[in-house]
Amino acid sequence: MFVDRAKIYVKAGDGGNGVVAFRREKYVPRGGPSGGDGGKGGDVVLMVDSNLSTLQDFKYRAHYKAQRGQNGQGSNKIGKSGEDLVIKVPPGTVVKDAETGEILADLVKPGQTFIAARGGRGGRGNARFVSPVNQAPDFAEKGEPGEERWILLELKLLADVGLIGFPNAGKSTLLSRMTAARPKIADYPFTTLTPNLGVVDMGPTGRSFVVADIPGLIEGAHEGLGLGHEFLRHVERTRVLVHIIDAAGLENDPVEGFYIINRELAAFSEKLAQKPQIVAANKMDLPQARENLDRIKSQLEPRGYEVVPISAATGEGVKELIYKIIQYLDKVGDAALETVEVKKYTIKEEDEIRVERVGDVFQVKGKVIERLVVMTDLDNESAVKRLQQAFKRMGIDELLKEKGIKEGDTVRIGNAEFYYTE
Repeated sequence: MFVDRAKIYVKAGDGGNGVVAFRREKYVPRGGPSGGDGGKGGDVVLMVDSNLSTLQDFKYRAHYKAQRGQNGQGSNKIGKSGEDLVIKVPPGTVVKDAETGEILADLVKPGQTFIAARGGRGGRGNARFVSPVNQAPDFAEKGEPGEERWILLELKLLADVGLIGFPNAGKSTLLSRMTAARPKIADYPFTTLTPNLGVVDMGPTGRSFVVADIPGLIEGAHEGLGLGHEFLRHVERTRVLVHIIDAAGLENDPVEGFYIINRELAAFSEKLAQKPQIVAANKMDLPQARENLDRIKSQLEPRGYEVVPISAATGEGVKELIYKIIQYLDKVGDAALETVEVKKYTIKEEDEIRVERVGDVFQVKGKVIERLVVMTDLDNESAVKRLQQAFKRMGIDELLKEKGIKEGDTVRIGNAEFYYTE
């Protein structure tokens, strides 16, 4: 089964907790704090594996969680970091945030990686909080929670040439003629429900290129009709399009059908409509196709489209079409590959602290302050006192006063709630 879309949940490992410890050694009467830091949580990493061609594995598993860091120990021992979780994906995988639809990464090269969720840092042990004022701190930080999110994986095939056209135009038959691919072929619409890939190999001294048979498009494909969105996505990466038309006009007029498909390409993406196209006038083994050939050429060639007569059924003209494709690929070179955005998008961190009033509750938001609260042991009086000092230093008290907070009102930061006092 060809699976080209998946939604998965990724959770990086939490950081290990720092510990409170003091040296208790013989002949060291006044041993100082010796609590070690917790280890970092493991990242969730997506990595391109050229041996994969679909997102099939994600159909059976949707949740992925990396290892958490170990807690620190006494004698200033740091906890072991959690192992990264590496998830393998096929070349051509686009990673999106499931909630916002924002593109996070476009993974095309074998071995390319993207950190989908970062592990939390380990909490600091009490030895890290020694100061001239406080030489025996009795608190430590908890580990930072690892990032978690739902992401969408979309596969866009990496092929040099895309075969497009109406259902039953003969794309799958042509693919089987050009390559060793053996797609399912039958005489009814939508026989091909998934893209098929094949490699045209011209021998040891010749050229080779990858061809994708894109399932038949129909009018309204850009709006999703006939699984249009699912199919059009795979055309985006191709460098040259071979537009196969039923020259015999058995189901629709070949010239009219040609323009219908091109309007769908343009409606989906302007870049698609601008890709170089070779017109393969198929079914030349039928007399109707030969009769229509001159009309097809006279209407399309003046507009800059080269028409190559072929018969996918008998093999007539297929070799000429392959040489024409090679000419186009040489002419285009790597210029068309600009549609493949080999970028890495980092997960944005909102640092701005803001206060929103929801009824009688004052909600304080901001990654930095939320992280500080979650890493504080709220059962430890010294740790809470340090947190209050941080609130003051970061100007949160002033922001709350601006919103009209009063003595005894509730302040919520993340999942923690506090009562406001002057």
